[in-house]
Amino acid sequence: MEYDTKTPKAVTNDPKSFASDSVRMRWPIILTSAVDDVYKAISATDDPEKQAEGKKIVEQLGNLKYEMLHDRQLTPLVEDGFSDETAAYNKELEQLGNPTWFQVPWLFSECYMYRRVNTFFTTTQHWKNYDLFARQKIDTFRTSRNGVVELAARYADIVSKIRADKNITHDAEAEKILFIEMCEVCLWGNATDLSLLTTMTYEDIQRLQGSEARKAAEQHILVNKIPQAYDLLKKAQAEGKKERRVDFVLDNSGFELYVDLVLAGYLLNTGLATHVVLRPKSIPWFVSDVLPADFAALLSALASPKQFFEAPTEEEKVSDKTPVPLSEKEIQNLLFVFQDWANWHAEGQLTIRPNRYWTSGASFWRLPHEAPELHEDLKQAELVIFKGDLNYRKLTADACWDPTTPFTEALGPLGAGSGVNVMSLRTCKADVVVDLPAGKDEELRALEGGGGDSGARKWAWSGKWAVVSLSEGK
Repeated sequence: MEYDTKTPKAVTNDPKSFASDSVRMRWPIILTSAVDDVYKAISATDDPEKQAEGKKIVEQLGNLKYEMLHDRQLTPLVEDGFSDETAAYNKELEQLGNPTWFQVPWLFSECYMYRRVNTFFTTTQHWKNYDLFARQKIDTFRTSRNGVVELAARYADIVSKIRADKNITHDAEAEKILFIEMCEVCLWGNATDLSLLTTMTYEDIQRLQGSEARKAAEQHILVNKIPQAYDLLKKAQAEGKKERRVDFVLDNSGFELYVDLVLAGYLLNTGLATHVVLRPKSIPWFVSDVLPADFAALLSALASPKQFFEAPTEEEKVSDKTPVPLSEKEIQNLLFVFQDWANWHAEGQLTIRPNRYWTSGASFWRLPHEAPELHEDLKQAELVIFKGDLNYRKLTADACWDPTTPFTEALGPLGAGSGVNVMSLRTCKADVVVDLPAGKDEELRALEGGGGDSGARKWAWSGKWAVVSLSEGK
């Protein structure tokens, strides 16, 4: 805690905050869904020992939900084989004065919840490696089929032209606009409008100098430093640096991981990067966060697209619906995407590098001091892209900054002089926001549903607005 900002943090006892809603409504629902998932897994096994352990997990999940709803104290984590992590969480609990669920920093308590849930599984014999969110992640990716197929067609077209070394791919302005479009699709993740995907071709870009769909989406990006990030990568390429690495600190699996890989593949195919490092979580986290197994599952789905996308989801099974078969062209495009990413992975230019620090209870203000080896590793990249809302909250210490605070200042030790170029792609789903122009927060609060005079920054809860922030720490 000694490296934290002195700016007050978001807390669960602030009735005007999204933190208050989270602990009272969102988290109990997540725990209820977790119970349902484990019950399904119990019913699918005949092993009596596994069934008994599963029933104990269900009981522990129920107890945790009860403690939360009745504002009990957060209890110390039990030892589950990761002593340093457990000690860090328990030390923080003690330093916070053994708080209750309705009187605790939001960021820490949310991380604590997922870390504690994980101990229910890691302390068993038969459930150690069970991902209670895997079923949900897979089904969600299936339901993103339209976006996956559309983007595969665009990606196959673009990469084929790059490989053919056509004149159109040497248009500097088109390359920059295409990079911007790729980043914006990556930014919006599961919220991506298909109209944004359909214009991602060199021809359309040259004809329109940026699509109408992209211009419409840009109106909801409150801070947009994508062009500056492009200039950073282009400068490194122009200088002839042999190793030009871009890191992705990942957020959600499924379609969001898919669009992350679209951007990663684009960077590698154009030479804007020579190596991409994907940084997933090590344990099931915040429901849909990427684990190493999710990367393998996504490639497996693309390798057998017909088998995967024509299999009904849980919901379709219930309603007795059958997915429409993929066309031959759709299958070819999906296999093209699979082959491209699988080749980059096989060549060692697209790698997976998990680190358990990503599931600590700390903000990234502590990263240089608590994880110095990870910090040194991040310094080797030209650009480190932090995906999603949670990473943004961790970068900014989930603190109650004035919204005009510069991003670099809100990063603390990961800002100026850190040796890390930090880029955050974030759709706003929490209160903290920085780098806004003066008066913008007030303007957004005044919109319908924006919070008005309530004191709540409700406009920042829905995911409708986004920020792309950049700190040049090198």
